[in-house]
Amino acid sequence: MKTLQSIFIIALLALTAGISVRMFNQWQADQQPIPLPEFSFPDLNDTQHISNEWQGKIIVLNFWATWCPACLKEIPAFMAMQMQYAEKVQFVGIALDDLEAVKTFQQKTAVNYPLLISGDFAGFQLTKKLGNLINAIPYTVVVNRDGQVIYHHAGELTTTELQAVISPLL
Repeated sequence: MKTLQSIFIIALLALTAGISVRMFNQWQADQQPIPLPEFSFPDLNDTQHISNEWQGKIIVLNFWATWCPACLKEIPAFMAMQMQYAEKVQFVGIALDDLEAVKTFQQKTAVNYPLLISGDFAGFQLTKKLGNLINAIPYTVVVNRDGQVIYHHAGELTTTELQAVISPLL
């Protein structure tokens, strides 16, 4: 019986150590800037936009969907920040949604930054490359002027949190 308990305790310690190492490695990876991967998605008029189009500006990529309440809650604040920082910051909404739903939303809301349509699969693949390991939306990424991803956030992002990231870059 003691042998079984010892094996169980050793296995539990090994599992805990493995999880701790994985979490530490992920934390370290999250601290390192990574280059923004190249991507290309169409806007509502089917015009393709590529990832380096806004090079030289701070880019805020927001992955969202029309069916996501937290996503819709963020958009008015992002629109206000786009207006406030238009010279230095470019917000880009990447919809993990279909074209018609986003067009309908845009007609009601008049978002003042580009809305790109990625569909589900391509958009979620890009978010994974950007650190979204759990496929959460909304998912927001900040890219510095050098094209390096310096921040990512799963879930609803407040204006205060985002300004804390952007302000030092201005």
